[in-house]
Amino acid sequence: MELYAVRIFVRQWPEACEFYRDALGLKERFKNDDMGWAEYDLGGPCIGLARVPPDDAEGDALVGRFVAISLQVEDINSTYEDLKAKGVQFDNPPEQQPWGGSLADFRDPDGNILTLLG
Repeated sequence: MELYAVRIFVRQWPEACEFYRDALGLKERFKNDDMGWAEYDLGGPCIGLARVPPDDAEGDALVGRFVAISLQVEDINSTYEDLKAKGVQFDNPPEQQPWGGSLADFRDPDGNILTLLG
């Protein structure tokens, strides 16, 4: 068994796809607008975007939350500045952690929170 994808639920489909492809610079390896499914390459497992239909009340709980995904980058400060320049909304700048690494949380267009790890 191996990890294939981590799903992130979105309502703003076109904006979310553009965000993961253009702002984050992830390679789009699959996208089907009719299905509401897209995959963005992470060099192994992928981020899978799943569109939540507007009439799906249960889906509301899946959109706009902390998704517990940490994206490791070589230079967190440089990546942070580059993403900010592209309009990515950060909750905090990179902060050194007691264990030695640095973290910075950011949001996608639907308010889902991801973490940069450096």
